Amino acid sequence: MRRTLTRALVSVAAVAVVIPLSGCGLISNLAGGNAPQPERDETTQEIVEEGDADVFALMVGDCMNEVSEEVVSEVPVVPCDQPHDEEVFFDLTLEGDEYPGDDAIQSQSDDACLAQFEPFVGMAYDVSTLAFYAYRPSKESWEQMDDRVVSCVIYDPAGQVTGTLEGAAR
Repeated sequence: MRRTLTRALVSVAAVAVVIPLSGCGLISNLAGGNAPQPERDETTQEIVEEGDADVFALMVGDCMNEVSEEVVSEVPVVPCDQPHDEEVFFDLTLEGDEYPGDDAIQSQSDDACLAQFEPFVGMAYDVSTLAFYAYRPSKESWEQMDDRVVSCVIYDPAGQVTGTLEGAAR
């Protein structure tokens, strides 16, 4: 089963619905406050301390634990040498001024993530035991925050892993 999540900051009108699911980070983002930033090594930019991170602060190579909400503003990140559920393996910036629609965004995201899966893992997706999904811009984040970034996230359906899945060949 492929999971799909939407990277999002929702409109102010929808905040009351989302706050119970995503916490105060969303309010902070909409109000222009400081969203949580992961603590990173100054040289390698790897995450060095477990904590919550703004979904917009994710970088290729970041490891995190699963979130179950459809719309997220923060994700629980961890250093990759600790057990974790997921890893960002590719980022894509979409083009265009007008939001192309959910189906078009999902299709572009799936195509881009699939194309980068084999180079990252070392084997084709259709024979791999690993899976992926993408954090994608929502209509609201596209229009209100100029969000165009798709983050491809890889995971092992069998459970947590320690270390990167780059070159895992499984």
